Amino acid sequence: MKDTHIYHNTIIIFLSTFNYCIIKGRCLFWRRKVMMDNILNQIFVLTVLMVVGIILRKKNVITDEVSKGMTNILMGVALPCLIISSFNIKFTKDMARNSINMIIYSTIVHMMLLAVSSLLFLKMEDKEKSIFKFCMIFSNCGFVGYPIAQALYGDIGVFYTSIFTIPQNIFVWSYGVMLFSGERGLKSIKNSFKNPPVIAVLLGCLIFIFSIPIPKPVLSTLKSVGNMTTPVAMFIIGAMLADSKVKEILSDKKVYLASFMRLIVAPALTVAVLILIKADKEMINICTILISMPAAILLGIFAEKYDGDKKAASSAVFMTTVLSLITIPLVIAALNAVL
Repeated sequence: MKDTHIYHNTIIIFLSTFNYCIIKGRCLFWRRKVMMDNILNQIFVLTVLMVVGIILRKKNVITDEVSKGMTNILMGVALPCLIISSFNIKFTKDMARNSINMIIYSTIVHMMLLAVSSLLFLKMEDKEKSIFKFCMIFSNCGFVGYPIAQALYGDIGVFYTSIFTIPQNIFVWSYGVMLFSGERGLKSIKNSFKNPPVIAVLLGCLIFIFSIPIPKPVLSTLKSVGNMTTPVAMFIIGAMLADSKVKEILSDKKVYLASFMRLIVAPALTVAVLILIKADKEMINICTILISMPAAILLGIFAEKYDGDKKAASSAVFMTTVLSLITIPLVIAALNAVL
């Protein structure tokens, strides 16, 4: 086999319709196809769950009181369990070093988006401003990001996604709550640490740093309860959407602006700032992909809990989720071309 060349288990593949590429261990094009299928499948599932929520609301199964109760269950039980279970990961010294870098990069990215959004939406009214700022800063990297990261990078992708969400969770439950509650300064930040999800993050950090083993029955329980997070959250969002008219959503130019800032501008700024600080290529890829997710579903949850603009919030979540079917593959393709 003279024409066959093997260099350190590297496989070289050439297809007439693609440029050749060098990868290790697996066929890159096969992985890309599987990755894209997983991305589209996950977003499709979220959309279907929202539609179910709409139907349940139309059938008066989810009333206002039921919606409030579901929100409390989500924020007080399901989400904390999901967060704690995601920290049950062992790591080596190299992973520890990379984890620190990921925390730094995630913090820088969220602070950058916070600063940029504050300047861009400075002249908006408070309720509208809170929607736009939250939408641009916080992506749905928890519920959509995990399966996409796993499709791209396997278990290591899930690990780094867990690390990336540490600063995000802290920002969400401090600055994010402050946006909707109206509280300012240290009081809002102090009160944020009373929220179950923030407490879960702190407990998760202890488990992660000290490699504290979680008994299998406890871990199974945490995962089972945590798995409620996505369907319950999307039911709530769907119930909110049921009170809105689709034609009004589609005709609202501001929803498209919010979607553009979340799905295009935020990932572009993320790539730029991480290249500027000379971050590792793999870290740039992971951070950008996670930031390119649709708006965090907590946008709608917070609007419900703190009497914000529920229609605008749920519309932004709905529109960014639908449009992300197109933009996420484009972002991934752009990363492959640029980096």
